[in-house]
Amino acid sequence: MPRRRISLTIGTIGSVVVLAFASATSTRSASQEKSVKESAAPAPKRDISGVWLYQGSGGQESTAPEKDMPPMTPWAKARFDTERPGYGTRAVPDGNDAILQCDPAGFPRIMFFPTPFEFVQVSNRIIQFFEREHAWRTIWTDGRSLPKDPDPTWYGYAIGHWEGDYTLVVESAGFNDKTWLGATGYPHSEEMRVTERYQRVDRNTIAYNIRADDPKAYTKPVVGPERIMKLRPGVEIGELPCVWSEENSFTKRIREPAVGKPNR
Repeated sequence: MPRRRISLTIGTIGSVVVLAFASATSTRSASQEKSVKESAAPAPKRDISGVWLYQGSGGQESTAPEKDMPPMTPWAKARFDTERPGYGTRAVPDGNDAILQCDPAGFPRIMFFPTPFEFVQVSNRIIQFFEREHAWRTIWTDGRSLPKDPDPTWYGYAIGHWEGDYTLVVESAGFNDKTWLGATGYPHSEEMRVTERYQRVDRNTIAYNIRADDPKAYTKPVVGPERIMKLRPGVEIGELPCVWSEENSFTKRIREPAVGKPNR
């Protein structure tokens, strides 16, 4: 009898384990199916609100890959030759990249960092909040034109309009020339004008395209590859300012030793 009771108990436990495994598998399958359905769900019309994350390779990206950068003008080449990046293929220990001094990354460079940003829509504008630097810019959607002679700023002056129900087109001007188009030191002038296209292809996905026209710096437009941004439901934008003491410590402990190594 004791042996029989033990046998029954083990059998019962086995049944419970099987049932629990089946229940867990069913739950996971249902969750995965729900995720797939939500991903493929159609996007809401004329709505880009939410927290988004660029699916890139890190903060060393440029507006366009180096192989696709157009020829520079003599003005831009002279600037380029004086730049000393702290990151990327041209990195040196004593870099003069603006972000190494806690100056703003500026636009469009800030778009390509692996940190989220949030779109908040109101009646006449869209606010774009960036976690990095805790920066933000306004995209006016009330039908106004770009100012003819805007004061140069780190993030420029932006206006936007919808093409159809799912593509937001943003035009920007009024940038200062203190920032780069990416980590490797490609400059731009105050004449740069940027056109972006945010195409919401489904509920969770934006296809992003960017073009920078700057005849003072480049003989042709700088055209970036299509990039993908993903919605991050439930994510909140954190506080990530550039703190000079922390930036300087990181430079001394990690960045400069890394770029100073031979055959890097």
